[in-house]
Amino acid sequence: MNNWLSSNALDVCVLSLLEQEDTYGYVVTQKLKEKLDVSESTLYPVLRRLEKNGYLGTYDKSFQGRNRRYYTITKTGITELKTMREAWGSYKKQMDAILGGKK
Repeated sequence: MNNWLSSNALDVCVLSLLEQEDTYGYVVTQKLKEKLDVSESTLYPVLRRLEKNGYLGTYDKSFQGRNRRYYTITKTGITELKTMREAWGSYKKQMDAILGGKK
């Protein structure tokens, strides 16, 4: 994982993925790994923390005789995601201004 990738950035990425559909942890990690240099060992604690904070709920679903733990975004999680997206937009504008990116 890039050292500068903060837990807030990972939180918004995970919540954004789960806003689209409920899924189990392995799929979350694989989808994020397609776009970010991040390990599964980094993402599972993020999932647990988001659940502990009330942003995610879980349920188990049987698949080929084994249970998969599915994650779903809660109403609180949707509200938090909206707040995070707004904060990200502001932060991005500030960073673009400093680094010479587009405004």
